[in-house]
Amino acid sequence: MTDSPGHPPLNILVVDDEVNIRKTLSVCLETEGHKVIAVSNFQDALAEASRRSFELAFVDLRLGTDNGLDLIPALLTTTPWLKIIVITVYASIDTAVEAMRRGATDYIPKPFTPTQIKLAVQKVFEMRTLEQRVATLQEDLGRAHPEIDFSSTNPTMQRAMNLAHQVASSEATILLRGESGTGKTVLARAIHSWSNRATKPISIISCPSFSAELLESELFGHVKGAFTGAVRDNPGRIAACERGTLFLDEISDLPLSLQPKLLRFVQDKEYERVGDCMTRKADVRIIAATNVNLEKAVQEGRFREDLFYRLAVIQIEIPPLRERPDDIVALAERLLVFHGRSNHRSFVGFTKEALQALREYHWPGNVRELSNVIERAAILCRTDHISMEYLPAILLPGDFAPKIGDPVTIEKIEEQHIRQVLAKTKSLQEATEILGIDQATLWRRRKKYGI
Repeated sequence: MTDSPGHPPLNILVVDDEVNIRKTLSVCLETEGHKVIAVSNFQDALAEASRRSFELAFVDLRLGTDNGLDLIPALLTTTPWLKIIVITVYASIDTAVEAMRRGATDYIPKPFTPTQIKLAVQKVFEMRTLEQRVATLQEDLGRAHPEIDFSSTNPTMQRAMNLAHQVASSEATILLRGESGTGKTVLARAIHSWSNRATKPISIISCPSFSAELLESELFGHVKGAFTGAVRDNPGRIAACERGTLFLDEISDLPLSLQPKLLRFVQDKEYERVGDCMTRKADVRIIAATNVNLEKAVQEGRFREDLFYRLAVIQIEIPPLRERPDDIVALAERLLVFHGRSNHRSFVGFTKEALQALREYHWPGNVRELSNVIERAAILCRTDHISMEYLPAILLPGDFAPKIGDPVTIEKIEEQHIRQVLAKTKSLQEATEILGIDQATLWRRRKKYGI
């Protein structure tokens, strides 16, 4: 079998009570390189759809005594992204309209030719590709920060990027290590885009953002009634990124109760949804990230040793920004272009003094903090050069940066503390928890200090 020209093979379900139709469709599709499961009835179709993830289904309208129209919403409940092509000898405008109303993608009357089938599959592939591109663009537009440019003159950073490029095309599980704000999420996206899975979805989960119960449901999915509030089936992120990539950020915060379940999925690609005993399989690559010492977490019993070794097949360490000062100026200039454009401004660059301050600061929040500083300057500056007066006081050299005990107002100390916390955290919710204030209070402080 050879891959179909122009697109990768699909997982396809064929549902028809005529054995000759099942064989004909299977041969036609498998010749094009697709993976086909063919069944004859309603119940077997639902059973197969619950065990594995399909991207396309051919469904006959008459399945013995069952109506194929009723199978359409049932399949979509199990796999919401499934594309369904209805096939029938009883073709009519009414049945075509009803099939589309229930969620079908296309409609082919019997008898059909191999060319019709190939064209229908090509149409589905183009539709899925467009949907994935739109989803990616929407996510990109919704991001608060620009993509981080990983070009670097630092040897450690260059080795990390070379390794990332080298392993991207493999199926190895990857562990990204580095301080908060170094760009681990962006690198995970880049690895996915460089891989053979680039045309498939990438899903990102921040482990600290969920309770243990919600995280399990988010990862593996749940069935209706599994717990209070589970009013409908949820396929979960693993199923949603079939043949794609799942990125688990801050994996050290994964609850101990979930670690055996993730270990099983990493090893065997098997899992169960919450409230369901049926075992499912999924082809999903795992990339994880951490900003803590996982070896120490293993020694302290907070992280399973066997899971650590499964995740750390390939480890990529991203050095902090302070260890590559030569990259700071280039990054700052690229970020100034981005934030200037976002605020409908055009800048020539930085003054000599401002560049020196950027270079000499230790950047505890790494690239995220640098981006925040440049964004603030782009908003406040009214000239074509960013000068010292538009940089936060914490970047000022020597005694100009206020410290606890300095002869400055409490407000000035508060402002600098809030700035540093915001630079080091990924969300306003995380910042409010550290600062011990609510989001409304933080909003008022940011407005007051122009943060």
